[in-house]
Amino acid sequence: MEVKVYSTPTCPYCKMAKEYLSSKKISYQDIDVSQDKARVAEMVKLSGQMGVPVIVVGSEVIRGFDRGRLEKLLAK
Repeated sequence: MEVKVYSTPTCPYCKMAKEYLSSKKISYQDIDVSQDKARVAEMVKLSGQMGVPVIVVGSEVIRGFDRGRLEKLLAK
């Protein structure tokens, strides 16, 4: 299952999400949207928002760090 985290270096919730995934030994692609305008556009298209983190698990999009929803999607 592919996991992507759209984040910025200064976002505390992004850091929490990435630490959570690492603690569960889930590999993920970290996409720093502060450095890439094309990735920002991709994130907005997926989520409908500019805020980070946006976490994509398979085809499901999570806006913000919603640990409960993330756990459910990772358990599938």
